Amino acid sequence: MLQMTKSAALYERAKAVMPGGCSRNTILRKPHPVYAAYGKGCYVEDIEGTKRIDFANNVASLIHGHAHPQIVDAVQSQLSKGTAFTVGTEIEVKYAELLVNRCKSFEKLRFVNSGTEAVMSCIKAARAHTGRPKIAKAEGSYHGLYDYAEVSQTANPSNWGSKTAPASVPVARGTPQSALDDVIVIPYNDPERAIEILNAHKDELAGVLLDLLPHRIGLIPAHADFVAALREWTLQNGALLIIDEVITLRTQFGGAQEPYDFSPDLTAMGKMIGGGFPVGAIAGRADVLEVMNPLNGPAAFPHYGTFSANPVTMTAGSVAMQMFDHAAVDKLNKLSEKARTGIAEAIKISGVPACVTGGGSMFRIHFRETAPTTYRDAYVGPEEQACISSLLDHFFANGFLMIETCTGVLSTPMTQFEIDRLCEVTLEGLRKINPKH
Repeated sequence: MLQMTKSAALYERAKAVMPGGCSRNTILRKPHPVYAAYGKGCYVEDIEGTKRIDFANNVASLIHGHAHPQIVDAVQSQLSKGTAFTVGTEIEVKYAELLVNRCKSFEKLRFVNSGTEAVMSCIKAARAHTGRPKIAKAEGSYHGLYDYAEVSQTANPSNWGSKTAPASVPVARGTPQSALDDVIVIPYNDPERAIEILNAHKDELAGVLLDLLPHRIGLIPAHADFVAALREWTLQNGALLIIDEVITLRTQFGGAQEPYDFSPDLTAMGKMIGGGFPVGAIAGRADVLEVMNPLNGPAAFPHYGTFSANPVTMTAGSVAMQMFDHAAVDKLNKLSEKARTGIAEAIKISGVPACVTGGGSMFRIHFRETAPTTYRDAYVGPEEQACISSLLDHFFANGFLMIETCTGVLSTPMTQFEIDRLCEVTLEGLRKINPKH
């Protein structure tokens, strides 16, 4: 009788105490999850002793990889002083100053505990500021777990409705119809149709929620004319433009919004700004964020959070973001461009109908010749999913951790060696899919 592996045995224990054997579905893989023993730099070793190059980085949250010495030292120092208080800390103020000075649209901010909570807070702040109930979002875009933010992120051809009037499709069973009615879905990168839809609800919309490089839509940048049309519409109709930078803040020093000619009213952040710890933040116009201020009477949006701005996260995040300066951003983005170029060359050599998309320090592989521009273009059918699964299995077997959509994100400890190895393994995997080349 074969002896059960450590991972298989641990998963059996996990299934006895957690639904599905985990607390987040992203770790699941057949026949059982991988369990980390430790991580260092851009490598993770599991409890079986296998070491892998980490291109998942806890779904884009570890900009400096694992256990960066400067972050570890700073956190260890803070741990000896305390982890959370019912009074303020100086590091919260210092870190807020650092982030506010990083992006031109940030006038003030508040910290929360996750990207989901940051998006939720943006939506609630927009409602409180405008006195309107509804929110608009791009079809297919992922914005976290909040009922109003997750609508239509998993829409499919059987339920997504027409292009001119995309349906508000629930993700979780039991989502109230009232929540669906209060979320207006617009097509991504289609300004004409989007504006027509927004106009039909202009007196009810508190804001438009947008990711400028949405992972679920295919890591396709928002077209400049699309963004400009949404910005102009919100200005003309008294609604707010909310940008979700939970993932994309890593793409430029000032986030994905930096290259565009506009300033959003609110920005949601998370992931990398925690330096490896749970975090979120809502930033933007001072007058909008005033809805959270209780000093002049009851706040229009009362806001609390037991672990918001805890000093451990603030310490780790502050160190991480100070290290991710202009030079570090440029260096990582250049390395990422080399990765995308190398992957594109591997695709060309293999003869597989595929393409690579992305921006900043992120890339995604699609099994189609032309890069998608909308969620419906990017929708993955069974045939494409089979190719994605095959390539992901090949990456895993050859020492790589990737995000489940065949997406990768880089971290600053990576070098040309990891990129060269990535491109080699990509070509090998593609040749398995198309053995003629």
